[in-house]
Amino acid sequence: MQSGLYVGISSQIALERRLNTIADNMANMNTVGFRATEVKFDEVLSKTRNDLNAKVAFVSQGNDYLSDRAGALEQTGNPFDVAIKGDGWLAIDTPEGQVLTKDGRFTLRETGELVSSRGYPVLDTGGAPIQLDRTAGPPVISADGRITQGDRLVATLGVFSADISKGYLRYENGGVIPVEPPQPVVDRIDVTVAQGYVEQSNVNGISQMTELIQVNRAFEAISSLMKDTESSFGEAIRTLGGSR
Repeated sequence: MQSGLYVGISSQIALERRLNTIADNMANMNTVGFRATEVKFDEVLSKTRNDLNAKVAFVSQGNDYLSDRAGALEQTGNPFDVAIKGDGWLAIDTPEGQVLTKDGRFTLRETGELVSSRGYPVLDTGGAPIQLDRTAGPPVISADGRITQGDRLVATLGVFSADISKGYLRYENGGVIPVEPPQPVVDRIDVTVAQGYVEQSNVNGISQMTELIQVNRAFEAISSLMKDTESSFGEAIRTLGGSR
């Protein structure tokens, strides 16, 4: 009977974790470039003490991973806005170091430095800040990331790939710091830059609301089951105690 309580507790811990990720996803439905967090749970088998051949299945705490589904592209017409088509990321220089992002809402400082919406320098393929000429007019950004002003090539927008499945940390809302160092994307036709567009969040609000309802119902069902198990356990103790 105690095993049933432990299984129920492990399930509730897993559901609470999933509930937290759903809440975070819902809060960032309108965050440009945000990638939804999903959780993968594994089954953990444990042999019972009384019967070494009997196994009890517990739920692991779960592992977070980013949804690789692309968000919708929204045309802005702003020459400083960019979106990545395909499995690529933009890079910005932050106080925590290089951060990958899908948020391509860029602006130009008075000094000519290209910066993110939060004021962080945008990096080129070599990891250096991009510097433009404010007097040379709006930049033209090609599909491979080359930035030209007039007839002059001034920089190449850094587009990077990273194996997020190896682990990552969130930075602010839309930023990601991968455990594995990102690599520049070179000569890949499946990863391109779209000037004048931004990528919206890939959170599906209807799907998240449906899952939220399912998680709440599952939590209530497990709570009810645990109460019944605890009641049966207490009744058994009283019965055995009274038989002596």
